[in-house]
Amino acid sequence: MRIRAIVTLAALLLAGLATADDNGVAWNSLAPEQQKVLARFQGDWNTLTPERQERLALGADRWVHMDAEQRSAAQQRFRQWRKLSDDRRELIRERYELYKSLSPEEQKRIRENFQRFRELRQERREMLRERFRDMTPEQRQRLRDRLSDRRARPTDRD
Repeated sequence: MRIRAIVTLAALLLAGLATADDNGVAWNSLAPEQQKVLARFQGDWNTLTPERQERLALGADRWVHMDAEQRSAAQQRFRQWRKLSDDRRELIRERYELYKSLSPEEQKRIRENFQRFRELRQERREMLRERFRDMTPEQRQRLRDRLSDRRARPTDRD
């Protein structure tokens, strides 16, 4: 399984390097499997931005290499994404851009905190969500500031 993941990652990286340039991704440079996944875009392919072509090509390559369970999970996530309001999707995009601008250490800290949150019992997660929802914006900011100060201070563990 690990070897398959490494091979898939290498294929994704090489596919992006081999087919993308400032002019985008040529339709004919896509693998037949990618073309099949992206068939609905074929007629408009040359009008898409190079960035969009690249994202679609990489996404199609990921799709081709997924097993049935992974595809089902991806379809479910996409259905949930489409149900979100435009405002909510925009907020998520903005937060993702902010996340990408963070240092690798800060990204790691966020991922670890999120993993710890997911490992909590469902009742505890709901209680924390409700408590945060009930806070005023000022209280939320004070909480963020306290947590930020706590991270900035050296601890006995350091």
